[in-house]
Amino acid sequence: MKKITTFEEHLDKQYGEKGSKRRDKFEEDSIAFRLGEMLKEERTKANMTQEQLAEKTGTKKSYISRIESGKSDI
Repeated sequence: MKKITTFEEHLDKQYGEKGSKRRDKFEEDSIAFRLGEMLKEERTKANMTQEQLAEKTGTKKSYISRIESGKSDI
């Protein structure tokens, strides 16, 4: 019978153990993606465009767009 791999074991194999540069980058990108999706979902529920949200928050549409695209290098 084949041993079932946990998700944590898969991440260790794919990206290295927690604390490694590659794993930290993966975790950072994962959080950025999730935050971007949540922002987009809430903005859409509020019937707002990226331009409207940017104006309301005192930033630029391009900044909102980068967040929603999951860029972690903002």
